[in-house]
Order: sequence, then C-alpha cells, then structure tokens
Amino acid sequence: MRKPDYQGKVRDIWDLGDQLMLVATDRISAFDYILPDEIPHKGQVLTQLSVFWFGLTDGLVDNHLISADVADLPEEFAPEADYLRGRFMLVKKAEMFPVECIVRGYLAGSGLAEYERAGTVCGIRLPEGLINSSKLPEAIFTPSTKAEIGDHDENISFERCVEIIGEDDAQELSRLSLAVYNTAADYARERGIIIADTKFEFGRAGDSIILGDEVLTPDSSRFWATGDYEPGRSQASFDKQYVRDWLSANWDKTGEPPHLPADVIARTSEKYIQAYELITGQAFPF
Repeated sequence: MRKPDYQGKVRDIWDLGDQLMLVATDRISAFDYILPDEIPHKGQVLTQLSVFWFGLTDGLVDNHLISADVADLPEEFAPEADYLRGRFMLVKKAEMFPVECIVRGYLAGSGLAEYERAGTVCGIRLPEGLINSSKLPEAIFTPSTKAEIGDHDENISFERCVEIIGEDDAQELSRLSLAVYNTAADYARERGIIIADTKFEFGRAGDSIILGDEVLTPDSSRFWATGDYEPGRSQASFDKQYVRDWLSANWDKTGEPPHLPADVIARTSEKYIQAYELITGQAFPF
C-alpha cells in the first residue's frame, strides 16, 4: 500500500482524485503529542461509530461518506482489505471551513475553567451557581480555530467566527451543529451515555454544506456514563482520559512521552469498545 498523501495525529489520508480515502489508525495522541503506543481497535471504533452517526443524522445534514464497504475499495488497496476493513471511509472532497464547531451541553474542560474565571464560556454569559459537570440550560455553540499538529486550538467567540467565515455560514454551522448534537445526545442518553460536548467539522461540496471528518466518537467528544454522573466532580469517561490521567501522574509533559503500561492500553481499548457497543446496541465486530 503506497504511503498516504497526508498523515494527521490519528488518520492517514489518500487522495484518489475525485474522492478521498480516510483510514483511522490505532495511534493515540494526548497533550498534543502522538504517543509511542497504539490502542488496539481504536481506529475501527472511530470509523464505525462515525458511520453509525452519519446514518442516524443523515436527515439533518448531508455528510461526506460515500462507502465504508471493502467491496468498494479501489483495486490498488484490495490486498490490504483485511487491515482496512472497519477502519476506512471513502468520502467526498470538500473545502473545509477553517473553524471547528464545538457544542457544549455540560460544563467541563476549558469551558469550566473560563466559567470559574469569568462566568462565561467563549464569551457566552451563563447562569451563576454552575459547578463542574453541570448540565447547561441549553447546548451552546462555541467554535474554535483549527491548529496545526503540535499547536493548541483556540476557543473563539461567535463574533470572531463571523469575521473568519461570514455571518451566513457561521449561523448555518451553528444551527447544524446544535441540531446534530441535540439529536445525538438524546439518542445516546437513552443508551447510558451522556455526550457532554463534541467537535464537528463541516465543509462545502458544491453548493452544499456537509458534515465531514469523524463525528461523535470518543476522540471528538466527551462521553460520560449516565449511571455514574454526579455534578460537582470530574466524570468517568469513555475516551482517552484514562491515558491523560496516567500521563499526568507519570510524566512532566516535557521531552518525548513515555510508553504506556499494558494495563492502561488494554483498559483504554476496552473503554472505546464499550462506547461503541452502548451507542450502537451491537457487539463490536473484532
């Protein structure tokens, strides 16, 4: 298999002329570093959850998915079908918007830090008295800039988003982001998962705005278990928080990151798979 035309932290991308092939590897990043160890089955979870959500939200917004079926693999990739099965998508090309569309339904992460400092999240004034992990009165659209690998995304106000992409597109991305989030959050909550916040990426294909990249995965979202949810503290999550916590306790975030212990790798893999099974209601296809 020839080298990808582009490599991100997790995804490898091949330009096939009129479409792209996205392959989610088992690489994992934390604190803007790509770690030296992989998480088994992580790439398959990211791809197959994305495919699931693209299907569920298809009536709300168009998306970039063409096929995730190995029968549709271009001939040059057919010899790698066993590796690619479950972890690739053939997708439409689109001119991606230079902002990330973040929706927050709960107070956590950088939003919590800003709220505790200023009573706002991305400049949006919130009610007094909220605490760590509080459910917000309603979900809010809080865009950010897109950073290069190794840099941090920067939270921006809606007004700054308008300056970057224009009023009409900013309003439409906000509307679409909130519609997809609210639909997915309601669906997931019935299956034992709170989607505390998530990140979407949109692009323009022809005259249409389409949902691209991955969607509503443990890498792009904060998933909490409904049964363990308790405002006032940090929540157990179905993502790489387990890895972040271990790194924070065992690494000063300078120099190259250390190798992860086998139990941390195994536990993280289990959490990704558990998220897939809870949301889809299906056994993970190993």
